Amino acid sequence: IFKWSPPEFSGSEYLPLIFGSVVFFYGGWVFLAGARREIKERLPGMMTLIAVAISAAYLWSVYAVFARAEALFWELTTLITIMLLGHWLEMRAVSGAQGALKELSRLLPDTAERIIQNANIKNQNDNPKAEIDTEVIPLSELRENDIVLVRPGAKIPADGTVVEGDSDVNESMVTGESKPVSKKHGDAVIAGTINEDGALKIQVTHIGEKTFLAGVMRLVAEAQASKSRLQILSDRAALYLTIVAVSGGIITLLAWLAVGAEVGFAVARLVAVLVIACPHALGLAVPLVASISTTKAAHHGFLVKQRLALEAARTVDTVLFDKTGTLTRGEFGVVNVWTLGGLAKDDVLLIAASVDALSEHPIAKAIVAKAKERDLALREPKRFEALKGRGVKAVLDDAEVFVGGPSLLESMELGVPAEVRYEVEDAGKKGQTVVFAVKNKTLLGVIALADIIREESREAVRALKASGVKTSMITGDSEDVAKWVSEELGIDEYFARVLPSEKSEKVKGLQGRGRKVAMVGDGVNDARSLAAADLGIAIGAGTNVAIESAGIILVRNDPRDIVKIIKLSRLTYAKMIQNLWWAAGYNIVALPLAAGALASRGVLLEPAVAAVLMSVSTVIVAANAMLLRRREL
Repeated sequence: IFKWSPPEFSGSEYLPLIFGSVVFFYGGWVFLAGARREIKERLPGMMTLIAVAISAAYLWSVYAVFARAEALFWELTTLITIMLLGHWLEMRAVSGAQGALKELSRLLPDTAERIIQNANIKNQNDNPKAEIDTEVIPLSELRENDIVLVRPGAKIPADGTVVEGDSDVNESMVTGESKPVSKKHGDAVIAGTINEDGALKIQVTHIGEKTFLAGVMRLVAEAQASKSRLQILSDRAALYLTIVAVSGGIITLLAWLAVGAEVGFAVARLVAVLVIACPHALGLAVPLVASISTTKAAHHGFLVKQRLALEAARTVDTVLFDKTGTLTRGEFGVVNVWTLGGLAKDDVLLIAASVDALSEHPIAKAIVAKAKERDLALREPKRFEALKGRGVKAVLDDAEVFVGGPSLLESMELGVPAEVRYEVEDAGKKGQTVVFAVKNKTLLGVIALADIIREESREAVRALKASGVKTSMITGDSEDVAKWVSEELGIDEYFARVLPSEKSEKVKGLQGRGRKVAMVGDGVNDARSLAAADLGIAIGAGTNVAIESAGIILVRNDPRDIVKIIKLSRLTYAKMIQNLWWAAGYNIVALPLAAGALASRGVLLEPAVAAVLMSVSTVIVAANAMLLRRREL
């Protein structure tokens, strides 16, 4: 270009050999070492092809220096430089994809503020208002059952249980839930989450490898190490492409020599064929997408244990939900109140809750919780007594009040008044539990309770239907309960009175009808059915990430995440297919050009240009995969 050449002097003809050797052994060593590993593992691939290509160019060039023929040192050095640049861009893309996972390890603080138990007790005895004595220790010195103080704005150092305090905690970094979660005495907290507005005393329950965060990182790492069917296919295609490249290169070399071409020209064609056919992009096409998708899943609140599970999600056409704890909360809640004698609903609720305040029964607790939710000031009951099989009674404002079920009315020889009889019967048909409040042998009102349906379940079912996926429900409850929940949520099909041991048979029954089934359960009682399904999804895992029977684990108790799983699976598959087509497809045009098919027309693909094209294809595949990170779920 600049019409300049270095000056010639005695021995200057050996300078390209010296500099070329430095580039070959230093710059090309990563490829030579990689080829040695591939051959040792009997899986020749990208590194093998590059090593063969640069070795052929170098060996010919060394011979050419002494034989006074045309050497390929320029092609060799540019080829290695471009290959190193492409390799660096690939590694940067891969590390960028896994960077989000590495960020999980940085969520933990470096230190913890541990409460000095003995000093704290002494100070409290001497002066109840004394400040808490604490010591700041490295995280490695923290032990189970230690009590730590987490101040507002600080990170929680380990998994534990709140023993004192009330605050909101930001768990978005590990569960994907953007809204802060309220924490009070007895609630579990996760290491790495951020305490927002109040001070918390936390008793450490898990440290180190036992923490939830460590479990998340372990599961994501395992998922990234596992292979999907498409990756197995791409690995096999890369092996075949390596065989084609080596065979094609040898045929190209022999063919040019047979027609009388110079050896240097023939070797250049060999090198170009080997370089352009490198399955670099093909080897990167699937693993990079899979790495991004599993990390993306972890940041959206669900953990992929095996890539095959995520791959299977795109084919799911039926989602089978376990009812209790999945579609419903698994706990009683007040769904309706009917009154008699002109009383307000809150009046009946207040009377019933005041009597039930001393009861440990789940139904009583649900009534009390509803009263507190409505900010009703409970009255103090006197002479409380539990009536076995009927309910409870107490004296409230000098009047005897009874709260209980239908057997209570029978024992008191009271009937259900006509004005609420239809409502009571309808509630019974829906499987709801009916509780009566009686004062001085006069019925004050009726309270209906049921397993509360999650609002998230309604949204999840609607979203699944919108995406063309059918929904089914399985439960051990009665036909009436199953029918009511199904109608409330708009579920297509339900199975009632199913024993835990029979759930897997229902899964197989749906599969027998040609359905691809995703089973959604709690991961413990539903282990067999989760394993039998095409895709097992454990919901309600909370901080327990060691669920063996599920392919995907939902960190949050949110069935809406199932829609995200299916969407991510479809996006991941689309990206993999796009990358496979590009990685393999460009060889159809590039290989004949590299071999010199159009040399008679002056069209030649030099080794350095072949290296550029191969590197560009790798960068395109990496860039396309990185676009997955920007897609919304």
